[in-house]
Amino acid sequence: MDELSQTSIIPGMHTRTGVSPETLARAIQDNLYYVQGRVPKLATKQDWYMAVAYTVRDRMLQRWVKSVETSIAHHARLVCYLSAEFLLGPHLGNNILNLGITDAVRQATTKLGLNLDELLALEEEPGLGNGGLGRLAACYMDSLATLEVPAIGYGIRYEFGIFDQVIKDGWQVEITDKWLRAGNPWEIARPERTFDVKFGGHTRQWKDDSGRLRVDWIPDQVIRGVPCDTGISGFRKGTVNLLRLWRAEACESFDFQAFNQGDYYHAVEAKVASETLSKVLYPNDEAMQGKRLRLAQQHFFVSCSLQDMIRIQLTNGRKLEDFHQKFAVQLNDTHPSIGVAELMRLLIDEHQMEWEKAWNVTRNTFAYTNHTLLPEALEKWSIPLFGSMLPRHLEIIYEINRRFLGEVEKRFPDDVGRMQRLSLIDENGERYVRMAHLACVGSHKINGVAALHSELLKTDVLRDFNELYPEKFLNVTNGVTPRRWIALANPELAALITQVLGDGWLGRLETDLVGLERMAEDPSFQEQWRQIKRNNKVRLAGIMKERTGVMIDPDSLFDVQVKRIHEYKRQHLNILHVIALYNQLRQHPQLSITPRTVIFGGKAAPGYYMAKLIIKLINSVAGVVNRDPALKDRLRVVFAPDFNVTNAQPIYPAADLSEQISTAGKEASGTGNMKFSMNGALTIGTLDGANVEIRERVGQENFFLFGLTTPQVAETWARGYQPQDFLGRSSELKAALELISNGHFSNGDRELFKPLVDQLVQRDPFLVLADFDAYLAAQRQVGEAYTNTQRWTAMSILNVARMGYFSSDRSVREYCEKIWNTQPLPVEM
Repeated sequence: MDELSQTSIIPGMHTRTGVSPETLARAIQDNLYYVQGRVPKLATKQDWYMAVAYTVRDRMLQRWVKSVETSIAHHARLVCYLSAEFLLGPHLGNNILNLGITDAVRQATTKLGLNLDELLALEEEPGLGNGGLGRLAACYMDSLATLEVPAIGYGIRYEFGIFDQVIKDGWQVEITDKWLRAGNPWEIARPERTFDVKFGGHTRQWKDDSGRLRVDWIPDQVIRGVPCDTGISGFRKGTVNLLRLWRAEACESFDFQAFNQGDYYHAVEAKVASETLSKVLYPNDEAMQGKRLRLAQQHFFVSCSLQDMIRIQLTNGRKLEDFHQKFAVQLNDTHPSIGVAELMRLLIDEHQMEWEKAWNVTRNTFAYTNHTLLPEALEKWSIPLFGSMLPRHLEIIYEINRRFLGEVEKRFPDDVGRMQRLSLIDENGERYVRMAHLACVGSHKINGVAALHSELLKTDVLRDFNELYPEKFLNVTNGVTPRRWIALANPELAALITQVLGDGWLGRLETDLVGLERMAEDPSFQEQWRQIKRNNKVRLAGIMKERTGVMIDPDSLFDVQVKRIHEYKRQHLNILHVIALYNQLRQHPQLSITPRTVIFGGKAAPGYYMAKLIIKLINSVAGVVNRDPALKDRLRVVFAPDFNVTNAQPIYPAADLSEQISTAGKEASGTGNMKFSMNGALTIGTLDGANVEIRERVGQENFFLFGLTTPQVAETWARGYQPQDFLGRSSELKAALELISNGHFSNGDRELFKPLVDQLVQRDPFLVLADFDAYLAAQRQVGEAYTNTQRWTAMSILNVARMGYFSSDRSVREYCEKIWNTQPLPVEM
């Protein structure tokens, strides 16, 4: 019997599935040779990374195939998560962890003379999203697989993800994110399962033989969607779910007639134009640029995804009338809400279903998650743009709206104002299609992502819909996966928790993590806790020195704000506090304060000038503060460039203080607040988003609260807010703004930061000045609390112990029970 035959019948020995260190080492060598076409002597580190990645993927494929077979055999209801963004982070470490083979892979790579940590650092992360929305989708995919819920995530395979950020002279500069330049070992292209997507053109009405009115859509352009599949593994489970991302290509890649006439460029023009669709991720804060492309991208991936679901339904011999019984489709914000009109089009035009049946299927298929309280973030498309790109969809939306407003009229007779507010078409000035309204009408459930956010949806943003459909509204507070954000980001802390709680807590965070509470006052445990925190701070200090040149003291308080740069998130409030501290230390050189390192990170949308100016101010203040010898290492400021999943992983574990300081009523939830707390940072924050629930869970005595509440914000505006009033009351605020205005941080240039100062002094749309003094007072409490080492450590331990509720496993379980009506389906290996 040859070696292959022998290993195929000995459990754990097959080079495709075995997980012993010896088998893994052999498999890595095989993949290096047979997949990479390299011999060890000539192999680069990138070659070895690819070989290790293919070896781990092999172990996933067995589970992947078995998961599909199990789902088909049990006629399982599939969760389909439609999201324009998926911020997955690097795959290799996550899959090794979830498969439970970390030690074995480390031994195997060591046996081959490789350093696993160096290989992990080589992986380019797929930056297929802007921030929290895409990262939440990734956490939910992780939890769906961990909970053994059959699911498919659908999105776009952007060739270029969110830009890489570099800082030049204090300004953000955007660099192309070429995440695919070295190849992607995790995906499998499925060119045999393509779907065509129509754009533009016109419609034609006609009657069939039975006299029924039919509509044909004659498009100007057809683009083909090619699925690229990635497996999403569950934590120590047999389930591997599917992430299917669509790549655009031309239906006909080459025009031979044009080529034969000598016009080479015209011959490939259609290919280039079509593939632009999945070329680049457009930032979600861009006001006008790229709107046509963004709408095209949304329709493209939604159409491909729904056609794929219909293919699955028909292939399995099921009726389309039962489509909603097979598929639970979640709209992750308004980006995929065109799906309501597209599913109707597919059912009534392509599959000749009656309108009423099609509408029943559609409404019971979709559920909608709202992620914003900012009016400008509720998508709407101008009628001329929408009609020129999607003429058939506009007709369907008009018909949905006609029937819907008839329903409103019956419920609220003669209430013209209500009908105008509820209409899917905004008639004020230029006419628009309101995508959030389409999602609300076409979904059976509508949820917010934190208790406060959901309440504000019902009482403010979507009040009229709540009064019409109160049974549709509910809350599912966001969560994050502890596999990525504790085990991978903070392995020392994870190991310490395992010593106390035993194995398995990473999959049972809600019930198990609270067991840490009994250790909060234990001196020996506290000492271990502090040592791990300091190790993480030393690690981050080394990274910051390498990337920015700034040396920071690991024994100082690490005060961290990392998230997308936006005025409502109020990074400028934070830097004003830094300037106030700087002023105090200049005026009182002998002043005793808690040494503090203030760390910022985050990307501004390329077209968002004010956010970019905030980044410039942070870096300018850092330059002055860090060069001032009089401060004697009592204050340091550093901006961590290119904040993404990879760069976030060493930041959260090193933080002592988590800055969650958005204006109350503006942040839907936040998830960075959860990641910080799970890693032992204490929070300074407003009663906004999920901060409210975090404070309730960890205890108000373990949370530094400040600022106006949501009702107080409303009252402040109702009274006629004048920022100058607060400027006159606070000498520290006035002094800080004067330093900025007189050019102290800009080499005497008084014009550089004038737009930012004018915005604060004249308008202050996010009440920075109104909350400034309260923020300073809370920061003084932080500084004093940090000096009591034992008490601070106990607070840190309690923060972690009480964060189990904020696992994405809990969130997904609530979606399954309240919205999707799905059950776990274990995959037996």
